[in-house]
Amino acid sequence: MHEMSLIAEMMNMVRESAAHNNITRISRIKLVVGKLTMAMPHSLRFAFHTMARDGLFQGTELLIEEREVAYQCCQCGEKYLPDMPYGQLCPNCGSKASHLLSGRELFVEYYEGDSGKGEENGANTHGN
Repeated sequence: MHEMSLIAEMMNMVRESAAHNNITRISRIKLVVGKLTMAMPHSLRFAFHTMARDGLFQGTELLIEEREVAYQCCQCGEKYLPDMPYGQLCPNCGSKASHLLSGRELFVEYYEGDSGKGEENGANTHGN
């Protein structure tokens, strides 16, 4: 189950960012996962709740946004969701030439926490 290693790395990244921002407790983490990553949301949640036992992550809410696989046709510009993840025929013109728009995402969009002084802080670890 690669979800355990994904969550472990995500927790390390958030832990480092929280330390840099003087955050002592994380209340919420939003994770964005594309369907092509093959990371299963229920397995990610299980891994997180299994590993989130220290003070920083205790009681943390994990939000997971699943992103659909989407393509854009290189011939006609049509944006579409394929019937199957690897079925890339454009429904508008039938072209096989397409560009992947979404489905491979795997990042922490943000996390929220406090500094232990009653101050709510948040950080965007994705960089957008």
